[in-house]
Amino acid sequence: MSTPRNWTKSTLIFGGVAAWGLLLVSCVVADRTVVAPPQVAGATFVGSKKCVECHEKETGHFASATHAKLAMKDANGMDIGCESCHGAGSLHVKIGGSKATIVNPGKSPEACFQCHLDKRGEFSLPNSHPVLAGKVSCVDCHDVHEGNAIKGSGAAMEKMNETCTKCHVAQKGPFVFEHGAVKEGCVACHNPHGTVNQKMLVARDVNLCLRCHLTMPPASAPGDISTSSRFNVAHTGELHSSDAQRGACWSAGCHEAIHGSNANNHFRY
Repeated sequence: MSTPRNWTKSTLIFGGVAAWGLLLVSCVVADRTVVAPPQVAGATFVGSKKCVECHEKETGHFASATHAKLAMKDANGMDIGCESCHGAGSLHVKIGGSKATIVNPGKSPEACFQCHLDKRGEFSLPNSHPVLAGKVSCVDCHDVHEGNAIKGSGAAMEKMNETCTKCHVAQKGPFVFEHGAVKEGCVACHNPHGTVNQKMLVARDVNLCLRCHLTMPPASAPGDISTSSRFNVAHTGELHSSDAQRGACWSAGCHEAIHGSNANNHFRY
């Protein structure tokens, strides 16, 4: 008759670590799907060194680019980093740089979708930038040849906002009273690739605002708007709830200037 095994804490920890190790090994040795470079009919690979001869501007900082980590090599070990996205370049070189002989992500997003398949799905949602319609391209917002693929200058979050406000100039400011969410980056409220919500918002109606504004500030100095009866009732009682039910915080006749205001610290026009 066998006796029950005593499971100690050490045994359980050792067993868990061993199981996790086996899982990692299985992931390493498993076959992986490799994304093939785009096809250019009749062309062969020439290597990235050939691209540098004419495209110094694009290749000069490519080593710092996130996309540089995805560079491929052909069967002979030749570096085809540029051709991993643009396709084989022999015809491009032979004809003297004709854009018709190379894949240009600025004209079609299909080269980007080979890896970023999830973005194709987001662009198909009801509210998105018109990339699939050809009115906007991925490279209008992304610099794939340098850094973390966000256009602009300065710190990362500043770069992101600069990219958005290049087109959305009314939201750029500067404002006397700036919404703190703008400082966090436009993507705090918007998904630039697309969502099911209007204005590409990451959440709809008051649920978007409540992600940050779970509580309201207390009343302050006498004469401040926060001490008025309507403000106190609006932010703590029934009146504010009924206002919010009629629409989002920015559409219920309250905080219309949601990106920032030059007239009111509660973001009113």
